[in-house]
Amino acid sequence: MFRYFPTNYVWNLSVDLAIEMGARIGEIEAMCAPLQEAAKAPDAAGTQAFRETWVRMADQLCALAEEDEARGRRFSAGEKYRRAASYLLTAERLQAHHAPGRLALYQRELALFQKGSALLGDPVQRVEIPYEGQTLSALYRPAEGLRPGERAPILVQLNGLDSTKEMKVLVGLPAWLARRGVSSLVVDQPGTGEALRLHGLTARFDTEHWASRVVDWLEQHPQVDAARIGCEGVSLGGYYCPRAVAMEPRFACGVAWGANHDWRDVQKRRLEKEGNFPVPHYWAHVCWVWGAKDIEDFMRIAEDVHLDGVVEKIRVPFLVTHGANDSQIPLKWAERTYEQLVNSPKRELKVFTEREGGSQHASFDNSINAGHYIADWVAETLGGRTGA
Repeated sequence: MFRYFPTNYVWNLSVDLAIEMGARIGEIEAMCAPLQEAAKAPDAAGTQAFRETWVRMADQLCALAEEDEARGRRFSAGEKYRRAASYLLTAERLQAHHAPGRLALYQRELALFQKGSALLGDPVQRVEIPYEGQTLSALYRPAEGLRPGERAPILVQLNGLDSTKEMKVLVGLPAWLARRGVSSLVVDQPGTGEALRLHGLTARFDTEHWASRVVDWLEQHPQVDAARIGCEGVSLGGYYCPRAVAMEPRFACGVAWGANHDWRDVQKRRLEKEGNFPVPHYWAHVCWVWGAKDIEDFMRIAEDVHLDGVVEKIRVPFLVTHGANDSQIPLKWAERTYEQLVNSPKRELKVFTEREGGSQHASFDNSINAGHYIADWVAETLGGRTGA
């Protein structure tokens, strides 16, 4: 794990995630060098300082991108706009949900991601899935080399507690899958991304409620093979995904990128100051995500967020991955999920160590080797390819 700030795990996590999304080390240095003292400050003061330097770099990149555009250099401009989007995403992720200007920051990040993707000619497409009288937004990335009329396998990808669909695309799994002949649908499910910020859709423990609507939509998609729809979830998605696959039999396989078998227990340990928090303002954040009025209400909701009695219902191939050095979610919960996958015809537990990289929580320290392992497993399971 790259530790820019010796005493601040949450900020180090954010910097590492930014690097995984494509941050440049010179820009990291320019943004973070002024923040050494602020990293020791309380959440509100510290995160405001973090936000200012990262937004300033995003502004600088946008100005440079405009110069590129003026000269017809679309690829260069697109790269800068998308990197600026990732820096805004990183800054926004650390803010308290009621922080002034947070929503505008998020909306600007969405616009820059889309603009950058268009200029780059990236085939990722923003789509909307009907849900509860509103929509769930998602990013669709078709498999490479699809012929007219051809239907490909697809992996539905779910956020964790504080990730977004843009983050997951920028980290790279959809592109790695596309090369292997597998399409991707990266969803801002309830409690995350646009669903939470723009539509007020909070998380729910019965993830099949919205996951089934996603499958309904995919079954009507002309480029999707409805018999080969898989599901993956990162971090808290390591709960969302197994639950969805267990309760929605149309999923053909599942992957937990970081297990989260008993999130209720994790919350009890966090109340006792055990383990690292993923974001500042943690308790206010989880109350926002889950629609709880206070911590007591949230803890009641969290009682349902576990997989005991659920994983046994999975009857399709399932891959459980975990980082050997995960300081947020103990390895025992990955082992528990694997042990309870008794009815899966092809179950696997892969623990990423320092040898492979990706040994931290959800492989945020080095996602590419772990991500390629997952992409290969999915391609082998859904009928893609693992080489030219």
